[in-house]
Amino acid sequence: MFWNERIERLPRDEMARLQSERLKGIVRYAYERVPFYRRRFDEAGVHPDQIKSIEDIERLPFMTKSDLRENYPWGLCAVEPSEIVRLHASSGTTGKPTPTFYTRRDMENWAECMARNLYTAGVRRTDVCQIAFRYSLFTGAFGHHLGAERIGAMVIPTSSGQTERQIMMMQDFGTTVLHCTPSYAIVVAEKVQEMGIPRESLSLRLGIHGAEPMSEELRKEVEEKLGITALRDYGLTELGGPGVSIECPEKAGFHINEDYFYPEVIDPETLKPLPLGEVGELVFTTLTREAVPIIRFRTRDITYLEAAECGCGRTLIRHGPILGRTDDMLIVSGVNFFPSQLESVLLSFKEVEPHYLIRLTKRDRRDHVSAQVETRPDFWREAPEEKKEELCRRIEAKVKDLIGFRMEVEVVEPYSIPRSEGKSKRVIDERSRDA
Repeated sequence: MFWNERIERLPRDEMARLQSERLKGIVRYAYERVPFYRRRFDEAGVHPDQIKSIEDIERLPFMTKSDLRENYPWGLCAVEPSEIVRLHASSGTTGKPTPTFYTRRDMENWAECMARNLYTAGVRRTDVCQIAFRYSLFTGAFGHHLGAERIGAMVIPTSSGQTERQIMMMQDFGTTVLHCTPSYAIVVAEKVQEMGIPRESLSLRLGIHGAEPMSEELRKEVEEKLGITALRDYGLTELGGPGVSIECPEKAGFHINEDYFYPEVIDPETLKPLPLGEVGELVFTTLTREAVPIIRFRTRDITYLEAAECGCGRTLIRHGPILGRTDDMLIVSGVNFFPSQLESVLLSFKEVEPHYLIRLTKRDRRDHVSAQVETRPDFWREAPEEKKEELCRRIEAKVKDLIGFRMEVEVVEPYSIPRSEGKSKRVIDERSRDA
C-alpha cells in the first residue's frame, strides 16, 4: 500500500523537523552558490543564519517565472555544467525556453518521487504503463517513465499522437495504465468508440492524467468512456517536473511529497500566508534540488491545503484540485472566471461533449464572450434545429446563473473543434485586437 511507509505516515511534528533541517541546508546552499539568491536575500535583509526552522520560511522573498526567464540560461544554476546530466524546459513567452537542470542526485530523487506517486495511485510491478505524454523537452513523459521503471512496471513509451496505433498497442500488449493529458484521454476514448472496439476488451484499469486541469465532470467522462479509475497528478517544470503530488484512489486531494517540496498557500494580493483550508495561490520550495534550488516559487495555481490524515492512511499534507491560475483567470466586464468553470457547467448537460472553445472579443467597447460547444453525435444527428437552439439557451442560462455574465453559446458538429495531442487550447482572446 505504501512505497515509503515511514515518510508517507510520518507524524506532523517529525515532518516539520525534517523540513526544517532541509530548509536550512537549501537556503545556505543557494545563498553560497547562486548570485541571484545572495542578492535577493541581501535585499530582503535575511541571512541563512536567521533560518532556524520551517516557520522562518516567511522571512524569505518569493520568486516568479520572470526570475527564471531573466536569468536564462545559467543564472540560477548552482553547479558546474559538467555536473548536469539532464536538461528539460518549458516554453517561454519571449521565444526562449525556461530551462531546468538535473544532477545525478536530482534524477535519483525525481525517480523516487515519481515511483512514490505512481504507487500511491495504484501502479504496481505487474502493470503495463503506456506513456502517451509527448516525449520532448517537456518533463511529463520522462517523469512518468522514470517512476514506472523504478516500480518495475513494463513501460511502453508511445508518446502522444497516432491514436489508432496507441489503441493497437493497448490491445496487443495488455496496457493497464494510461498516462496522458485528460483531453487526450477523451480523444483515445472517442477513437476506441469510432473503431467499434468494446472497452471491455481492453485491459485498462487506471488513468493518470496531468499537464492540464481536469474537472470532476471531465474525470467522470474519462472514467465512463474508458472504464477506468482516472487520477490526477501535479508538477511544474520549474520544480523539476511531475512528482510533486498526486491523488490516491480516495480522490480526496493531492498527496504532496513534502519531504522534497514544501507547500504554502498565500493571498495573491497581500502575499501573506493563508491558514489550512483557505483558497489562495500555491507556493513551493524545493528542499533537496542540487542543480537549480527553487525557493518560494509562486506557481500561480489556485487551491488550498489540508493536513488531516487521508482515508488511505497517509499523513502527507494534501492540496485540493487546481481551481484555476491567477494568470489564466479571465476578467469579463468585471467578473472573474476560469475556463474550468465553463467545463463544469457544460458537462452537466448530457447532450454535449467535453470539447469547447471560448472566444473573447469587444463589441461596442464592451467585453463579449462566446463559446463553441460540441454535441454528442446522436444529438447532432437526430435533434431538430429548434432543439439545438433550446440547448444553447439552457447552457447560457446556467452560465449566467453560476458564473455571473451572459455567454453566447453555439453548439457545433461533433469533431469540429481541433483536438490536441498535448495541452488543449481552450481560450482565444481577441479583445486587444478589437479594442
